[in-house]
Amino acid sequence: MPITHTNLFEQIVDFDNLVAAYFDARRGKRYRREVSLFSINLEENLLNIHNHLVWGSWRPGRAREFRVMEPKQRDIQAPPFCDRIVHHALVRVVEPLFERRFIHHSYACRTGKGSQRACRAVQRMIRSAQRESPKPYVIKADIKSYFASIEHDILFAAIRRVISCPRTLALWRTIARGYGHEHGTGLPVGALTSQLSANVMLDQLDHHITDRCGVGRYVRYMDDTVVILPGKPAAQAVLAAMADEVARLGLRLNPKTCIQPALAGVDFAGYRTWSTHMLPRKRNIKRARRMLCRTRRQYTAGCITLADARTRLMSYLAYAKHCNAHNTTAAILNEFALTRS
Repeated sequence: MPITHTNLFEQIVDFDNLVAAYFDARRGKRYRREVSLFSINLEENLLNIHNHLVWGSWRPGRAREFRVMEPKQRDIQAPPFCDRIVHHALVRVVEPLFERRFIHHSYACRTGKGSQRACRAVQRMIRSAQRESPKPYVIKADIKSYFASIEHDILFAAIRRVISCPRTLALWRTIARGYGHEHGTGLPVGALTSQLSANVMLDQLDHHITDRCGVGRYVRYMDDTVVILPGKPAAQAVLAAMADEVARLGLRLNPKTCIQPALAGVDFAGYRTWSTHMLPRKRNIKRARRMLCRTRRQYTAGCITLADARTRLMSYLAYAKHCNAHNTTAAILNEFALTRS
């Protein structure tokens, strides 16, 4: 039954919740200009947001749009800081209502989850499948242009199964339609609410495959899904069921979706995973080498500080420490000699 809390919207616009949302939104960004400007008159600005929400006059601001090329080309819409406070205020209240309904093996944008744990889960499932079957198969699937393809009507039909508070639904829909998505399709990639909405959307696929189809070895990281089956015929049947359910949700499987033997390893969530070991993804290593080479040149020219160079190196080491990458890391460190011109 949907959650019919009469005070759900009141919890969202509660001033204490807005204050907590402000601190969540500024985490790691407190010295940015727009954050500093907002913080100068903090109480007045939060009261302004509160009043607009209460009177139903809040509208999304103008997002900062830019394009990223790694790991693949994406158009990002980064909402202004004051909008991100509203997003955090909404998510702080509604996320727990959905969290308890998500399956255990959904790993993206959830507390205590993440890409490394998703890969470890896949590794355990491959080991388990190999004990039961001499040659298990793996479905590696993802959704084509996922965020850009989400239809708002289908999404909010799923949300209304949990929440029936009309003002909360209206606020959520206002956010979804903002930042260039007013035609009812697509979600802004840079918005916090989009991450929760994306999980809510594919939670329907999760339960269809695990509950109705009875598949136990199933892991999802946002729109990337891995299913381990005891044989190829079983994998083909489950993939057909996945395609039907994805189509019902108004989405399409990526043509790169495939079925392959588990012995070939699984390229998933940033790593290549086998039952015995994990390796870094090849394109991630190439990207790290380019980034560190650029860092070395910038440091030599005096464009960045030693602290900046160290931060970039540590970002790679934090990624590599979760897999068997000792030799690769040693080679990269040998190349990373910093000198000033």
